Amino acid sequence: MPVPVPRQRAVPAAECGPAQVSAVALTEEAHRDTAALGAALTVLLVEDDPSGALVPELRDSAGRPIRVRTARNLTEAGRLLTPDVHCILLDLALPAAGCADTEDGDELAVLRQVLELAPRHAVIALTASGDAERGAEAVRVGAQDYLFRDELDSRLLSRAIRYAVERKRSDTAERRLAEGRLRAQENRRLERGLLPTPLLEGAALRFAARYRPGRSRALLGGDFYDAVRTPDGTVHAMIGDVCGHGPDEAALGVELRIAWRALTLAGLCGDELLGTLQEVLEHERSDEEIFATLCTVDIAPDGRRAGLCLAGHPAPLLIRPGATPVPRLLPFDNNGPALGLLPGARWPRTQVELGAEWSLMLYTDGLIEGRTAPGGPRLGQDGMLDMIHRQLSEGLRGEELLRAAVSEVRHLNGDELTDDVAVVLLDRVA
Repeated sequence: MPVPVPRQRAVPAAECGPAQVSAVALTEEAHRDTAALGAALTVLLVEDDPSGALVPELRDSAGRPIRVRTARNLTEAGRLLTPDVHCILLDLALPAAGCADTEDGDELAVLRQVLELAPRHAVIALTASGDAERGAEAVRVGAQDYLFRDELDSRLLSRAIRYAVERKRSDTAERRLAEGRLRAQENRRLERGLLPTPLLEGAALRFAARYRPGRSRALLGGDFYDAVRTPDGTVHAMIGDVCGHGPDEAALGVELRIAWRALTLAGLCGDELLGTLQEVLEHERSDEEIFATLCTVDIAPDGRRAGLCLAGHPAPLLIRPGATPVPRLLPFDNNGPALGLLPGARWPRTQVELGAEWSLMLYTDGLIEGRTAPGGPRLGQDGMLDMIHRQLSEGLRGEELLRAAVSEVRHLNGDELTDDVAVVLLDRVA
């Protein structure tokens, strides 16, 4: 008899896509930004002296002239603020536009408007001599530095501009890195919901799973799966796919998975379970056009037969032992509609004979919709059957089989798959 599998706490395998935010990528971006400073600098001076005499002639560290554009108000500044501007010199004595909309007595209203107008640019505040308190407050609000208007000289101002530009780039890179880390943490929390620990304690089955998000995502996707054993000894497994990609679809997938587990443990099965899940989807989706496909199986306590329900989802693959195991698709004639498409829909339950020893593979359509070659036809279910047959003949089983299958469909496609891929394998070995 097979040995019962203890409950494992490890999260099933998930592979990271190429879009994952990394410190290395952000550092390289910062280096590219810094290299861009090798070109001549351009400064936008915003002050109401039409001659622009406030600023002396400027040169960078290589002795090249620093270009200076002058705007007499924020309207002109908006027109002159082109991508090649590196730094803004702002006279804090300039009156703010639309003063009625600013707080009474706000001496930095014009600075706040400039920071809103140009959030990606370095800003140096120019203030009256001795007004260091106002200058320091300007830096606190968001300027990179402050200088006294009547104490400017070419060398001091040139150095301050270079410093402000570098500091802004550094602050931007640090903020992006922090945002990337936060997104990664949020993705991991959602991933834990999408990729749960199966509740199979006491079941005479082996469980393996593989998940890989598509090209445009890092960890998030709309695919989800789960497996639980109820007190009567029945093993329930499911796999699903929410149409679309991104955090909203991933969150909906998590909700559907959690609802499936709760309803299954409460005793619901088949059509009643899927009907309730459709109600959950209809209440939780952000758009009426969003739907989800689902495949559920309930394996009898003796492990020899199972009930199958398909809601617009590809049929599972059954593998029976032999000298060369031959995979086949389970019946899919009673495939019902995807959840969320037809109100009041029904999902027939098909009884399937499994036998004493078998492997059952559930998968999402990302596994079969990749190309067999760049620009070639899709792999399809027939191509998947041939691929799995060959890999089985090579002796691959369990986690190795899933890893090889996902790797090969990516290789055949010639690039990262555009859709998410999730695969679950249940094995019963006498």
